[in-house]
Amino acid sequence: MKRVAVLVLIRAIHSLIWLFFNVVIFYLLYAVLVNRIGPLLWIGLALFAGEGLVLLLFGMSCPLTILARKYSGSQKDNFDIYLPEWLAKYNKTIYTSFLGVIIAILIFRLITNH
Repeated sequence: MKRVAVLVLIRAIHSLIWLFFNVVIFYLLYAVLVNRIGPLLWIGLALFAGEGLVLLLFGMSCPLTILARKYSGSQKDNFDIYLPEWLAKYNKTIYTSFLGVIIAILIFRLITNH
């Protein structure tokens, strides 16, 4: 496979995984806002915990980013994913903030049983 084709494939896979986690995080937000604390919420949190573990194991980089570096010399923050550069740059900060809010609301729900 040509280098460009491999990079396109990596970017596509990375983008699909990003999209999947967007669905999960917005479900988590919905679930805590409407007090639907159930198995899907805990599965979603476990998925994010798993993602966090993977990031820790790979030096705060996605393994797909590390793989994509072999096929690109670009220094742009979005060289490995189909996102606007600003979003790729601040992705971890944005979604960690979302998770913080979700977890805070979840804790409130669990403590107050509302």
